[in-house]
Amino acid sequence: DESAEQERAGVVGLGCTVKVRDLDLEEEATYAIVGSQEANPMESRISDDSPFGKALLGHTVGEIVEVEAPIGTLRYKILSVER
Repeated sequence: DESAEQERAGVVGLGCTVKVRDLDLEEEATYAIVGSQEANPMESRISDDSPFGKALLGHTVGEIVEVEAPIGTLRYKILSVER
């Protein structure tokens, strides 16, 4: 079953909590990846359909992801993934 495989591998997917480090600001943050109906950026609940959510999906712990933002490209390292 695919979701069990992703869980073991620490792959970012819908419903998981991801801890990342902003490589430019040297700050850590934790986000929940949720469906667009549940998204609330003020509560660190990021839609899987948002640019940030899409950038994280399918990546694993230790990977660096780049997110295109109005202010430029943001770089994050994935520190942990929890279900």
